[in-house]
Amino acid sequence: MLAIAIYLSWFYSTFMKSAYKNPWSRLGHGVVVTPSLLACDFMRLGEQISAVESAGATVLHVDVMDGHFVPNLALNPGLVHSVRAGSDCLLDVHLMVTNPLFFAEPFVKAGADSITFHIEANSDPYAVIDLLRAAGVGVGIVLKPGTVVAAIAPVVELVDLVLIMTVEPGFGGQSFIADQLDKICAVREMAGQAARVEVDGGINQATAVQCVRAGADTLVAGVDIFGAEDIAAAFADLQAAAAGVAVE
Repeated sequence: MLAIAIYLSWFYSTFMKSAYKNPWSRLGHGVVVTPSLLACDFMRLGEQISAVESAGATVLHVDVMDGHFVPNLALNPGLVHSVRAGSDCLLDVHLMVTNPLFFAEPFVKAGADSITFHIEANSDPYAVIDLLRAAGVGVGIVLKPGTVVAAIAPVVELVDLVLIMTVEPGFGGQSFIADQLDKICAVREMAGQAARVEVDGGINQATAVQCVRAGADTLVAGVDIFGAEDIAAAFADLQAAAAGVAVE
């Protein structure tokens, strides 16, 4: 089984990964804050997306929950289709679902640029990666707080992004789990500079600085942005704080 895993890792990294253009590459190598639409006021979704775009947002994060992998239900392909029609931002879809192989294709068709799925999910990760590569979208893998970094070792060379959850997935507005900073360091060491390292959960100016220092370059923030009185200013301040660490 180990030999098969090694062969598949080589095959995908050699042939499949080179067969498409990584959508994250258009962002360059700087630190990026990605506003999480889960925290939006959905009665004002278009207005609030315009606010972060006016402040420089280039990525929007879309959390998808199936009510099974996590106990909540959230966001669907219809919302992604609507956002795609009105925004040029990279759409970063995070599947918190038991069967990402089932859910991936509808979100690709809806306009997702990159899809991230959990290593803890039931689907064969190689099959999910294969589907996403064939569809021409970016591929990410996610670790829950309780999952060890070694779990992603067989596929880390096959993905464009590794997402580290710094809260338990399923609900917005939770507090940052500080012991995940060591995991960020370990993932960055494992992935090198070949993949983006994304962090999601409890991100504000203080925790953003900690995450960037640990090795993250992509920060998902919801409540800290969309819960602010001035959404554009909140995004700009968070982006500036994170980017400032990167150039220290």
